[in-house]
Amino acid sequence: MILQTALLALGATLAAAVQPLEVKDNYFINPKTGNRFQIIGVAYQPGGSAGYKPQEGYDPLSRPEHCLRDAALMQVLGVNTIRVYNLSPDLNHDECASIFNAAGMYMVLDVNSPLVGESLQNFNTWESYYDTYLNRTFAVVEAFKDYPNTLAFFSGNEVISDIPSGKVVPPYVRAVTRDLKNYIAKHSTRPIPVGYSAADVRDVLFDSYNYFQCHEEGDEKDMSHGDLFALNSYSWCGDSSFEKSTFDDLVEGFKESSVPIFYSEYGCNEVTPRIFTEVGTIYGEEMTGVFSGGIVYEYVQEDNNYGLVDVKEDGTAKILPDFYAFRDQVAKLDHKALQSMKPPSGPANKAPVCSPKLIKTKGFANNFTLPVLPPNAPEILEKGVKPKPVGKLVNIDSWKVTFKVTNPDGSTVSDLEVKPLSNDVTNQPGTNTVNEGDNPSKTGSSPSESSSNAAVAGFGAAGAPAMALGAFAFVAGLAL
Repeated sequence: MILQTALLALGATLAAAVQPLEVKDNYFINPKTGNRFQIIGVAYQPGGSAGYKPQEGYDPLSRPEHCLRDAALMQVLGVNTIRVYNLSPDLNHDECASIFNAAGMYMVLDVNSPLVGESLQNFNTWESYYDTYLNRTFAVVEAFKDYPNTLAFFSGNEVISDIPSGKVVPPYVRAVTRDLKNYIAKHSTRPIPVGYSAADVRDVLFDSYNYFQCHEEGDEKDMSHGDLFALNSYSWCGDSSFEKSTFDDLVEGFKESSVPIFYSEYGCNEVTPRIFTEVGTIYGEEMTGVFSGGIVYEYVQEDNNYGLVDVKEDGTAKILPDFYAFRDQVAKLDHKALQSMKPPSGPANKAPVCSPKLIKTKGFANNFTLPVLPPNAPEILEKGVKPKPVGKLVNIDSWKVTFKVTNPDGSTVSDLEVKPLSNDVTNQPGTNTVNEGDNPSKTGSSPSESSSNAAVAGFGAAGAPAMALGAFAFVAGLAL
């Protein structure tokens, strides 16, 4: 698919790049314009955790033909960001990163995976914090730090799911955040924010937030302080509201945040078909002062029935009704106004000093002494990982999708291709379009409620993915 190095040497040009973003106070900022950036994203994990097979030579960003198909359809959705959970630093991601970059999309990346030794346990956590684990997380940073569309790294995903895990896990997640930030500071040419993706379990949500966003006394540049905080929340089900979904409680709880806040997953499916009315609220005046957008769960259909597109093993894909329902809600937004907001001119929110007083739940960790680097890790941190993966943008030879893609009514999507964008431009609705056949989202069908708890807030309540309903995993970064 890509032109070979020899052709590049003859003058072939790379696709234009998105502008690397920065964190300023509690916002993502485009440093060229000074405007805030709102994440309009989709979770991208083909095959779920079972689809992560580095031993077979692939992960979600290693097969360019698949990325090309999906980037083209995501352009139609109108999204500007993808979240990718399970990645191998040993595979080449240049083509996929270049495709999503040209399509105007940023990448939020988890550094952990579901494989043994590639994540933190949420029990006996100290047993999983060792040098080879850190070496792998640093290698993920090395593999992706040089792509301009790498927006952020997650040091953990839902590792804290209840009070028992909240008693032992927080110091280790904060230590991994510290280690990743120190590695980026030593080995990256630009700062890349690191933060945590939390389960929306209200018993531990705000304690997790306070634990990760405070700074050590006398050290406002404390490297263990998270640069952002995100949450996986499924409390808005069907045609809910700001209050009924308890989104208002989240805005109230995060209103004094010193770091960007956003949804790392949302999209309850207890009421089907999903109508995504939360989109207008997430990007409306009630929330944009505190939140920086969100990432809908999820792009590829799995057994848990959250998908927007059903992808088959042979690479063919069928667009599902939820795809057009979500696209239509995103298209209603005033994207020019949304992405041109300026940060407020007043004093910025300040991170609180770490103190046991910040922690309100009995049994949650309130000691901010962190584990020191394990043996051998200081040398890895100082000298860098070996062998060192190197990521770079490459030229894409063809933007045409080669896989067959069909609409919900079975009609074929014709002439599907990625539309490469100009320099510093991100994707938005209208960038790419398809012949959509008989679009069920326009038929006016009413959603049906499949659970009597369809508007109950919190993790383990309405719409939370099945795996999240138990003890989420025993590892950080394990995605469905």
